[in-house]
Amino acid sequence: MKTHIISITYHDCALRYGLSETDLHDFADLGLLATDPTTGIINEEPDHLARLSRLHHELGLSKEGIDVVLAMRQRLLALQHELMLQRARARQFEHLLSSTGPTLDADDWL
Repeated sequence: MKTHIISITYHDCALRYGLSETDLHDFADLGLLATDPTTGIINEEPDHLARLSRLHHELGLSKEGIDVVLAMRQRLLALQHELMLQRARARQFEHLLSSTGPTLDADDWL
């Protein structure tokens, strides 16, 4: 899946996503936003900015709470990806076993 990154000023981001510029600077200080410190531009996915806004406004989470929720989300996504890889490996292994000949029980080796 291709990631779309937008470049937006703090002021425009505050207007578009309903966050204050102070909140945005705090998010950047916590490392929750990718920013260019020299130009004052936020370089981030629109979905991530909308997610920050929802967590802050709709759920009323503190900035530190948002950091924890986003860390848990990243961990969940990593675990889902790992599960997908393990399922694919299991399918490959099952295919390998089924295509190499008959499967013998342990008693057949005695």
